[in-house]
Amino acid sequence: MKQLIWIGVVVAASSATACKKKEAAKTEVVGSGSAVVAPTAATPDAEAGSATGSTAETGSGSAADSAADGADPTAKLVDPGELKTPESVLYDVGRDMYMVSNINGTPLEADDNGYLSVVNPDGSNERSNASWLWINGSAADIKLDAPKGMAISGDTLFVADITVVRQFEAKAGVQKPDIKIEGATFLNDVTPDGNGGVFVTDSGLDASFKPTGTDAVYHIAKDGKVTPRIKNKDLGAPNGVWAGDKGSIWVVTFGSGEIYEVNAKGKKLAAQKLPKGQLDGVVGIEGGEFLVSSWEGKCVYRGKPGGEWKEVVSGVESPADIAYDPKRKRILIPGFMTNKLGIFSL
Repeated sequence: MKQLIWIGVVVAASSATACKKKEAAKTEVVGSGSAVVAPTAATPDAEAGSATGSTAETGSGSAADSAADGADPTAKLVDPGELKTPESVLYDVGRDMYMVSNINGTPLEADDNGYLSVVNPDGSNERSNASWLWINGSAADIKLDAPKGMAISGDTLFVADITVVRQFEAKAGVQKPDIKIEGATFLNDVTPDGNGGVFVTDSGLDASFKPTGTDAVYHIAKDGKVTPRIKNKDLGAPNGVWAGDKGSIWVVTFGSGEIYEVNAKGKKLAAQKLPKGQLDGVVGIEGGEFLVSSWEGKCVYRGKPGGEWKEVVSGVESPADIAYDPKRKRILIPGFMTNKLGIFSL
């Protein structure tokens, strides 16, 4: 098992004894023909702020070298700027950059000081078309209170923000009309539906994190029409959401510590508890597997629903809404309570 060491804004992974005292082993990605290993220790460069070595950008058919006792050349130690209560990170495939939502306060505070920041894959924040504070709630023409989950669908960036879903032009960042979710109390994660719309979760919590009974997953169509896919006070505080096949969605819960599928008709299928609870983010990767972050476990799990779940990252405080960079095979983890962002190899 590999334990993460948070340095500056990004983590390096070091070999250590974690929750389960097992030796880290290679895990085969089913169907992809590639082998993946947990990240290993990296030596920071004192001047550049990055790990010694270059970042490997290999395709899905390549194999990663095992370096259990040495440095991982793909690990990076960078400091792209200041984060304030980072809740979610998104890999923008089109612009090849990482986007981070910063609540900059408490999750349900309507203070109009939330912001979205951008980070280049090399850890810098210098871009010709974007700045560190890319979309800033303190700007006169922007309304953004406590941004959480994000998704790009079509040419629109959707951002969950308490009881509304904010819309922005995905490239320019210009704000578009909000989408109000009637009855929602804690909108959390967002995922594209594949047709220009999105799904968004309501964790059904109040400011003290007590249940409100509004647990739900909503569908927002391309035309802005909102319909509940599933709504039930017993959904376990839905948090992360990921669109599956044939109109289904996968949900992980913060309250009950489960992963379950909701089919296109809104029926909740068999749920599975993960080893540790307080689940936050969920991302689908190669071979039908998922990555899931757990606050209780202080880790990121990898596995298939109904199967075994293994820690691929451990020792992470408050791992919130994660993302995956398939181009570089990286897991991206915002540290909600630590104000730090982890970028490292899978």
